[in-house]
Amino acid sequence: MVGPPVTVVNACTRYGQGGSPTAVVIEDATLTDDTRHAIARRTDTSHTAFIDTSAADTPGVRFFTSAGELTNCGHGIIAAQAVLLHRSGATKHHGRQRSGDRTFATTAIQRHDGIEVWFDQGVIALTDHADRTGGGIIAALGLERADIAADVRVASPGTPRLLVPLRDRRTLLSMRPDFVRLATECRRLGYLGCFIYTLSPTARTGTARMFAPAIGVAEDIANANSVGCLAAHLLDTSGNGEIEIHQGDTLQSPSSVLASATYTGSGIVARIGGLVDLGPPVDLG
Repeated sequence: MVGPPVTVVNACTRYGQGGSPTAVVIEDATLTDDTRHAIARRTDTSHTAFIDTSAADTPGVRFFTSAGELTNCGHGIIAAQAVLLHRSGATKHHGRQRSGDRTFATTAIQRHDGIEVWFDQGVIALTDHADRTGGGIIAALGLERADIAADVRVASPGTPRLLVPLRDRRTLLSMRPDFVRLATECRRLGYLGCFIYTLSPTARTGTARMFAPAIGVAEDIANANSVGCLAAHLLDTSGNGEIEIHQGDTLQSPSSVLASATYTGSGIVARIGGLVDLGPPVDLG
């Protein structure tokens, strides 16, 4: 299949290592969705970002996985903005990105250890639906209720996902979900996936795993939007809206995502950041 050049970058690296391999394609909006989906299946990455630069001031970015299109992807935004900065030859850029029906303010800065990208996630809706998880999702995750440290919560920056706090990191790292059952339960309840986390004693750092088999991603190496959701939840429940979350350890690709949540007149919003290590273009043959 002949198509546009593909760059695979490592988004949300930790101390210069790991990160989530994310494919980025610069296109002219002439590709069909079938072609985009086919490219996403061939990149050997969990997510592919397609950038339409025809509107130079606010490029449109669409995200695809092997299962189809997503309305949003946090680490995909970080990857796309890093590629755009590199392509421009600049060392810093403040801009905007359009994905789905939302527009995100973005900042990208060239650092000695990679490209640092931040974006404004927008308003995050928080709702309490602990009773709706009864049985199905908790069992599909391979957890017992005794493993859960506090109430679970639904958070949505546009697409809802379940935030599940665990009592200890050992339980988190040893989880072996039933992905078929989890996908079924998430689709039934309308969740993108489940973000499972533990916090350090200071509650400013933590470890997490994101399971989203319902959208074709069994486990994410990094899930930036869910970290923003967690920051919003923590601000709402503890007054501390700043967090750094480590993911990817069980996948041998450590990642780190930063988020800061604040109150606004419209609700709680979060700003999310991560470092990107650029790779060379990839020929899909």
